[in-house]
Amino acid sequence: MNLKIAAAVTGLMMSLVAVPAVLAGEAEDAIAKRLTDAVPGLKISSVQKSEAEGLYEVQSSNGDTIYTTVDGAYLFTGDLLKITDTGIANVTEESRATSRKQQMAAFGKEGLISYPADGEEKAVIDVFTDIDCPYCRKLHDEIPQLNSYGITVNYYAFPRSGPGTASFRKYESVWCSDDQQAAMDAAKGGKNVPQQSCDNPVADQYRLGGQVGVTGTPAILLEDGNMVRGYVPARNLAEGLGLL
Repeated sequence: MNLKIAAAVTGLMMSLVAVPAVLAGEAEDAIAKRLTDAVPGLKISSVQKSEAEGLYEVQSSNGDTIYTTVDGAYLFTGDLLKITDTGIANVTEESRATSRKQQMAAFGKEGLISYPADGEEKAVIDVFTDIDCPYCRKLHDEIPQLNSYGITVNYYAFPRSGPGTASFRKYESVWCSDDQQAAMDAAKGGKNVPQQSCDNPVADQYRLGGQVGVTGTPAILLEDGNMVRGYVPARNLAEGLGLL
């Protein structure tokens, strides 16, 4: 959560102003209104009951999760943990994974730069990548190995420096190239790629990354919506997917 919103949320947490009781059917709307009134700039994408009795889970448009009481008077940010028979489960991350899976499905696969699996496809990973990120380049070097394990790699643009920067324009040039894979290979290898422009989805993919909670690169999204943050060696990733 950014500092401005975090400060506002902290201030709101200290407020003990009583509010009228909220009817069950009106709770979600009332919570959304109170939070957006109290935290300028906060954009809420969903409000729903948490599995923890008495709490509601609020998802903001940038992937942050807020928990609040039914009247919206008390809240906290962070992960909600649950003690189970097999250990401690992260309820918040499970919810994030479900939300990410839905958002990725809604966005679709059009406009991706893909490296298909060799032979039978056994798994698909969606990677938000920055061409100039050293660990993104390290992961890119291992794409042939990932493909050999039956893993298809789909690239989504996430130039960390943001729109209008050299890194952002570099990704656009790669996407607009006649041979996107060759251009990506060259750019990831530190070679110059001829500057090109065209209608492209780089900005849309970058915004999607923010919506699903990407904060750094590489960010690897699995098919179940879980996110692996940072570089993981190809063999370790394949083992984690149950392929080895």
